[in-house]
Amino acid sequence: MKYVIILGDGMADEPIEELGGKTPLEYARTPVMDDLAGRSEVGLACTIPQGMKPGSDTANLAVLGCNPRQYYTGRSPLEALSIGVDMKEGDIAIRTNLVTLSEEEEAYEDKRILDHSSDEISTEDAAVLLEAVRKELEEDAYHFYVGTSYRHLLIWSKGSVTELTPPHDVLGQRAGDHLPAEEKLRAMQKKSYEILSKHPINLERKAKGLNPANSCWFWGAGTRPSLPSFEGKYHKKGAMISAVDLLKGIAVGTGMANIHVEGANGGLHTNYEGKAQAAADALLKDGFDFVYVHVEAPDEMGHQGSVEKKVQAIEYLDERVICPIREALDKAKEPYRLLVLPDHPTPIRVRTHTSDPIPYLLYDSEKELRRIGAYNEREARISGILVEQGYELIRKLFEN
Repeated sequence: MKYVIILGDGMADEPIEELGGKTPLEYARTPVMDDLAGRSEVGLACTIPQGMKPGSDTANLAVLGCNPRQYYTGRSPLEALSIGVDMKEGDIAIRTNLVTLSEEEEAYEDKRILDHSSDEISTEDAAVLLEAVRKELEEDAYHFYVGTSYRHLLIWSKGSVTELTPPHDVLGQRAGDHLPAEEKLRAMQKKSYEILSKHPINLERKAKGLNPANSCWFWGAGTRPSLPSFEGKYHKKGAMISAVDLLKGIAVGTGMANIHVEGANGGLHTNYEGKAQAAADALLKDGFDFVYVHVEAPDEMGHQGSVEKKVQAIEYLDERVICPIREALDKAKEPYRLLVLPDHPTPIRVRTHTSDPIPYLLYDSEKELRRIGAYNEREARISGILVEQGYELIRKLFEN
């Protein structure tokens, strides 16, 4: 038996008037997910523990079977694992976004947070910009590390965990209302605008009609994590396929393999087919029992507030990831169980994460169910099935 989780990050949403009162998942053309739903258990799961902030960090830990209340120490420490940063006792990891702030002649505090991803800046351009910041701002206690696209890392030696605001939670709002309380971090963030706003790469981006990556934004602070071994806990050899450092870090922390896919970038135009092929190869050729395929695009489109692009991202997931993985396993006559779900909702209305229960479908190729209905939030709610502790959902996938 092979086991697969396919996760569309932020895929769940709310009914939208311009979609005729449907959610993007309801509206999107998803024949494969809908066909699977007619043969699967469909229900809701609570991936965000009550009182914890909704995020891909806590939610994906839960989906992988780790109780966030027990294992979550912050987002950035997981990303640090991904890029090979050896955090020492007392180190604080801080996510460093390259963001777009408004460029009118106003004080930094009065600038508006326009884009948390700087139009999904390439890693190559971002690395050059971060190097410019590093040369000016790096000190003995503060070290910058390049991640992927707009997502980077600051290690603060012998620092303290401080409350920091994710930029995607406050899009369109005044920067000064959400700056770090810690004086040094606040000063570094403001100085980064002076360094980046006139950098040649950003001048070139503006000339092309792209958002400039004109400021660092600090958030997601935390200490070194200690996660349980996935194979030790479930007796399955597992692999992660994701373009996002957070998911790669969770894989490192749980002892799973990370499978690199060329052209996978966490955006709408990622290498979907490459991810699907890598998953099939891992299961059918490379001896893995379990593969976790993470697709970031629906979440990014939710943050952008683009209804059209979120629908497109969901359709790409169905056609270009789920379909070929299913076909490969069916063709190989390999029995398998498949769990399809988002980690959390990222509703277009609010352009950030919420804690609402998410819809899942659980398919077993050897125990096909027969039910009427599609895969979406409404059908999951009608089912009456609710997994209250989201970290227990994976037990359903693995149970005999």
